[in-house]
Amino acid sequence: MTIKKNKNGSAVTYTVSGRLDTTTAPELESAVKNELDGVTELVFDFSELDYISSAGLRILLAAQKKMNSQGSMKVTGANEIVLEIFDVTGFSDILTIE
Repeated sequence: MTIKKNKNGSAVTYTVSGRLDTTTAPELESAVKNELDGVTELVFDFSELDYISSAGLRILLAAQKKMNSQGSMKVTGANEIVLEIFDVTGFSDILTIE
């Protein structure tokens, strides 16, 4: 998995590629957890993400809870596999997905 961060003022975009699973989730968690102060717009670009596990979903849920009190969060570019995981787990009702 690779993570690219693009910060533009109070907006941050994380482009995540590869597999977001139990092995790689801690890397994204530490990157996101330490960077949300002062952020009003958070975007996860999943156009290069192949798969997300429950460990990845947990990171998205924690980020969404944090952003509910300070701004907005959305997920963009998710493929059919990731979208199906969001649907099955109910995350499509929780997250803003474009």
